[in-house]
Amino acid sequence: MQATVSPDSEESPLKKRLISNSYIKLMQKRHFLICDVVPLIGCMIAIALLWHESLTLIDSIVFLGMCFLTSTGITVGYHRLFTHRSFNAHPVIRQLLVILGSMSAQGPVLSWVANHRHHHRFSDQSEDTHSPHTAPNKLLGLWQSHLFWKWEYEYPNPVYYAPELLRDQTILKVSRWYYGWIVLGLVFPAIVTGIVTQSWMGVWHGFWLGGVIRLYFAQHTTWCINSVCHLWGQRPFQTSDRSVNNIWLALPTAGESWHNNHHAFQNSAKFGLYWWQIDLGYWVIRLLEMTGLAWDVTVPTEAMIQAKKI
Repeated sequence: MQATVSPDSEESPLKKRLISNSYIKLMQKRHFLICDVVPLIGCMIAIALLWHESLTLIDSIVFLGMCFLTSTGITVGYHRLFTHRSFNAHPVIRQLLVILGSMSAQGPVLSWVANHRHHHRFSDQSEDTHSPHTAPNKLLGLWQSHLFWKWEYEYPNPVYYAPELLRDQTILKVSRWYYGWIVLGLVFPAIVTGIVTQSWMGVWHGFWLGGVIRLYFAQHTTWCINSVCHLWGQRPFQTSDRSVNNIWLALPTAGESWHNNHHAFQNSAKFGLYWWQIDLGYWVIRLLEMTGLAWDVTVPTEAMIQAKKI
């Protein structure tokens, strides 16, 4: 079992590893429709509305800025901090990362952490919730691991996989506003662009570009880690799964696509292990560390890296 997973006995009735009932299945389907299907429809509407409009430098900055902020919430907050506990951070930073991660509409932090810890324990095995290698063929596996697994699956029990987050009342209170943070992620770029441009057209562009299109784009770049980064790429390290590094996704995923690196050193805050491996998430952590807002940052030594090379 990974160090980030609760060591409690899985045979205890209160510590069931997976939960499946009609209520959870209903919530999964509702979340899929609201947070996965609606953004697709919204993105198509946005492209149609903006197709003949001239986009400005401000539009590009707001879109990229929101992509960076929400991706930081996922890779730095949801993933490296809360799931793998690869560093510690100031309480304000922890809360801010929950808010930014929630804006990506990938699920509340508690569910995200439980799902990801379960994935690491059973990566690319039959119980892995989103492996492309458990389907009858590669095309079906790509579709299933990228998105459709979210329609209905056995829910990794947070009591089993994330007990420390259940005890963190501050994080739970912030996370209860999950849908509110998603709405804020749509409204905030509209307000910022409107103020900067001093126009209603700025509000219009900010909402569709920094909000709706950004949401759809950022979601699918993250989901490529489940699908593409278990199918196509390089495997410099020996791991028990089929994770790979994919250089083409490094920038849009803020370093998440150094996925074989991550599976080799799961508790490392640093995914890009070499100078040429772009890892924006780790750069953010280093900045927080330099300003005293993060500490106990875990990074593998050169000896550890060499020992795991294929």
